[in-house]
Amino acid sequence: MTRRYLVVYESGPTNLSGFAPDVPGCASTGSSLEEMRKNLREALEFHLEGLLLDGQPIPAATTHMVEVPDQGFAEWLDVTLPVREAVSA
Repeated sequence: MTRRYLVVYESGPTNLSGFAPDVPGCASTGSSLEEMRKNLREALEFHLEGLLLDGQPIPAATTHMVEVPDQGFAEWLDVTLPVREAVSA
């Protein structure tokens, strides 16, 4: 099962950084947009699995609008939920 999170990317001098407002404490970087998407998806999936293992709820995807920084943009990113969350959802 997947969940679609709104993610925000920002360009830096040598790379991109990204985060999902609905998943506090999880961010990633990449040297290209493709790498950034891959790294952020992996970071989010790992973070969500860790939350579940700690007995914490998986954050709902509720953000639909964000303020985008200069030199940045936002998009939807599909993330695979941990198996136990997908079964109980």
